[in-house]
Parts: sequence; C-alpha cells; structure tokens
Amino acid sequence: MNDTTRDLLPEGLEDRLPQATAAATRITRAIMDVMDAHGYDRVQPPSIEFEQSLASRMAGIQSRRMFRFVDPASLRMMALRSDVTPQVGRIAATRMAAQARPLRLCYNGQVLTIKGDGLDPVRERLQLGAELIGSDSVAAAAEVVAVAVEALAAAGAQGISVDFTMPDLIEDLASGPLPLSPEARDAVRVALDSKDAGALTAAGGQAYLPLLYATGPLDSAIERLSALDVGGVLDDRIAALRLIAARVGDAARLTLDPTERHGFEYQSWFGFTIFADGLRGYVGRGGTYRILGPAGDAPEPATGFSLYPDPLIAALAAQEAPRPLLFLPLGHEAAVAAALRAEWRTVAALSDSDDAAALGCTHQLVDGVIQGV
Repeated sequence: MNDTTRDLLPEGLEDRLPQATAAATRITRAIMDVMDAHGYDRVQPPSIEFEQSLASRMAGIQSRRMFRFVDPASLRMMALRSDVTPQVGRIAATRMAAQARPLRLCYNGQVLTIKGDGLDPVRERLQLGAELIGSDSVAAAAEVVAVAVEALAAAGAQGISVDFTMPDLIEDLASGPLPLSPEARDAVRVALDSKDAGALTAAGGQAYLPLLYATGPLDSAIERLSALDVGGVLDDRIAALRLIAARVGDAARLTLDPTERHGFEYQSWFGFTIFADGLRGYVGRGGTYRILGPAGDAPEPATGFSLYPDPLIAALAAQEAPRPLLFLPLGHEAAVAAALRAEWRTVAALSDSDDAAALGCTHQLVDGVIQGV
C-alpha cells in the first residue's frame, strides 16, 4: 500500500528549490556584507539551547512559541530557537563580557516557531540581524536603523519604509504627566492598540486621544505629537526621532505610530518596523532593549534589528533569468574545463545520452568553442 502522505511537509514548512536558494544565498551575502562593512562581527550560535537560557535572557520572550523537548543527556528542557537575538545577548553577556563596549555583532540563521504569526502560516524563517551591545543611545538607534535600511537596499528591496514607535511611552505618561491606575493602563493600551477612540474614552484615557492621531508620515505625526501637553516630557523623544530620521535621510520613507506595541515586547524606548514595496508584511524589526545578565548584575543596554527576507527572496527569485550554465561534452580536456570554471558554471557529460538543453544549460562547448544552446 502506498503512503500518500510520507512526502508531505508539516504546515508552515517548505523546501527552497535551486532558483530560490541561489537568490537566498545572494541576498544573505549582500546583507551580511553591509553589516560587516559597518564593523559588525558575525557570530553563529547553535539552533538548540536550554529553554531557560532562551526564555530568560530578555523580557517578553515567549517560550510557549518554541518547540521544546527533554535533552536525553542532561535531562533538562531544551528548545529550538524562535529568535536569534537572545542568543546573541547570551554570547555578549558571557563569553564576550570582557570585550569593549559598544560591541557590534551580527548573525544569520533559521528560526522556528510552533505556529505562524497571525494569518501567516509560516513557521520557519530566515533571520539576519545586527546587535549593538552596550548602548541604547540616540546615536546607536540612528546607526542601527541606517544599517538595516542600507542592508535591505543592497539586497534588492525597493521602496523601503520604516515605521517608528515608542514601546514604553504609555508607561512613562501613565507614571507621570497623564496618570493612570494599573487597571486603567491595561485598558488604555488595548484601546490604543485597536485605535478605538470610544474604548479609550470609556477606559478613562481621554487625555491619550491625541496619540491616536499622531500617526502617519513622520514630519506631520511629530507635529501632532508635539501638540500633546505633557509638560515637555516628550521633547527629548521627539528630538531623538528627528536625529534618527536625519541619519536615514532619503534612503527610506519614515512614518510614526507612537503607541504600536505588537512585536515590541522586549523593546524599551524606541522600536521600528521595516516594510518594502511589493512585499507582504514586514521585512524587519528592531529597537532598543535590555540584556539580562547574571543574577545581581544590572541589565545591559543594547540596540539592534532583525531582518526576515523570505518574501524578498521569493519575489526576486521569481524575476530572475536562468543563470548561465556551460555544458562540457564527453572527452573535454580537464585543464580547459578548470580554466573555464573561473568564469562559468559547468556541467560535464557523463554519457553520450546527456543533452545540454535537457540539463538546463544555456551554452555548450563544441570543439573548444563556447556556443549557445
């Protein structure tokens, strides 16, 4: 009896075939080259770690999203990583703790979650990123945003836009100029998340209504945010956004949504999401955060970004022309073939029945001369 399901992949997982793999390799190299050019050294953490290490390094990491199992050697719970950022934090806080700060590290690798995000069923994604350990200053944030945009542009992304947010804004306002009880804070956050003015008023958050309209293109959104009368509490934040925007310049469209929280669970004062024309969903996230060190040590500030280029890979792979491939007939000279491989990808015939066109070759070697197929 045939098993018709033996070759199926689980939901949210897929093979990457040659054309897409070639695009993925090129895009990964382009992104990594930009990060390397800015002084970010690559690290390569393992794909599996103890669950406690992955889940406790940063606030907001959800271990329930990870595939977990018991390690037969240590009998401790292990997990497949759902995010590389905590692993880089572990490396920085332990094996590279004595290195001078700010410490610039970058990475790439696959991440896996138990289920997809929202309506997106994908459970395995390529993640590339850079972390600037030891600083969450305005200068650090400006550098990280600029590097992320430059990396995506080098990879082939078009029409890049960056949406800024302030993950801890509500907490700061509620603890200061616009006081709210702990219960009201939760309700106000939910209302702001859903952009529901009625619910915001019902929760006692009338003073927060201007935040609903301080969204959109950065310049105009900042002006509306500046009009919020909170005794100058927002002045430093607004100045910081302007400085970050100046560093990015015309490389990307810039927008602001000051109360956006989804995906920024472990960010502190600044966060951002990156989009690109023609690609569904976001292609990157980043911001400032804290790395939790050994017990008793103060958390270490950091700034970074993660890019998820799978949609870009799919889009560019579909547009690519076949790569040149040279067919070498039986009896070709090995030395000639070796010289040709300095400029060509080659496929050597193994038998008289091998056919250049059938093997996908664009050219063939005929009597020492390269001809089109």
